Amino acid sequence: MSNFSASAEESRPQTIVVDESADAGSAVKVHHTINQQSLGYWLSKRGDRLMPARADLDPIEIPHLLPHTILIDVARVPLDFRYRLIGTTVEYHLAHSLAGQWMSDIPYQRPGSVIWSTLEGVVGDRRPVTSRIPYIGPHKDYKTAEDMIMPLAADGETVDMLFVTVAYSKRAIQPPGGSAA
Repeated sequence: MSNFSASAEESRPQTIVVDESADAGSAVKVHHTINQQSLGYWLSKRGDRLMPARADLDPIEIPHLLPHTILIDVARVPLDFRYRLIGTTVEYHLAHSLAGQWMSDIPYQRPGSVIWSTLEGVVGDRRPVTSRIPYIGPHKDYKTAEDMIMPLAADGETVDMLFVTVAYSKRAIQPPGGSAA
């Protein structure tokens, strides 16, 4: 997610609840192809249900999305989120590994943080959300990060996992001593 490594002090992301009745990316400002594709995949697996289950996702069908994917377990009482899987592209952009960690144990991701509030909203609304924020990771040649956060439910009703993809945009290359043409 774009705001996985953002601290609570970072500017709020532009967060948009996705209109799932439209085709992927057309009714929302989803800039990155990766996130348009992941939303399209989520919609195809959802069918007539409110949301698909984790068991509906088949890694063989989405190998191009896997490096950009995060799976997050949702615990209910008390509410918490655990990083189950973090794709290689996302891992590359993190300052340190978060796999296996609970958000309540990460100072900048605890309740009250932007990321916590965003995930809590997805769990409560049971609808996908996308956000776009300035890139704050370790690689200075990147400008923005955009995520797509999609709920999953084994019973079709209660969100028990989040399927997330994250795409990163590089800064425009500036020629020496001038502005980009």
